[in-house]
Amino acid sequence: MKKIFSPFAQWLCCCFLFIAVMIAARMLYAGNSSYLFMVWNLFLAWIPYLISTGFKHLGRSKKLVQLIVFVCWLLFFPNALYIVTDIIHLADTHAAPLWYDAVLLFVSSLTGLVLAFASVINTEKYLQTMFTRKYVKPIIMLLLFAGSFGVYLGRFERWNSWDVLHNPLSMAIEIAYRFISPFENTKTWLVTFLLTGLYSLCWFLIKCFPAFIIKNEK
Repeated sequence: MKKIFSPFAQWLCCCFLFIAVMIAARMLYAGNSSYLFMVWNLFLAWIPYLISTGFKHLGRSKKLVQLIVFVCWLLFFPNALYIVTDIIHLADTHAAPLWYDAVLLFVSSLTGLVLAFASVINTEKYLQTMFTRKYVKPIIMLLLFAGSFGVYLGRFERWNSWDVLHNPLSMAIEIAYRFISPFENTKTWLVTFLLTGLYSLCWFLIKCFPAFIIKNEK
């Protein structure tokens, strides 16, 4: 029970409840379900965090099992980062106050990012059991880059994690084309590197924050 209702779990529940109430109130006020998609996006953001909580039990598993679980996490990881880009839906439609939609999108984005980086923390701990510390940091940076590329594919090319199973060949060709012809896909790499920079800044802030708190408590 303590693990299920840890302070972090309680915080997540409060965020989900807050967002659900805001969406329900908006639907009643505006008479439409424009922002109901946030429920699905938050569910997708929760999946990589859920998968990452299982990493601590993988130590004695077969390498193939560990690889499958890790790949599943990596496939769903961009979904948690993706919510930040939902801010493009912010528009003064007069269906609901602009400030209200801004708060809704901000809280949703914040929750998605927290889920994303909570899963990265779990992943980092798992990687530290597999590699020495000097290799873990560059691997994390590579994972943030891969996640950012996944966000681009989802936002601009409309691919999703399920397409790895539903349409793997077309997806592989699309990804390969962007690597083979980078100068013909400048938007792809501009967006990917910009998001990688953003997520890296967030990650390093999270990493140095505990030390900041300890220092100020002395």
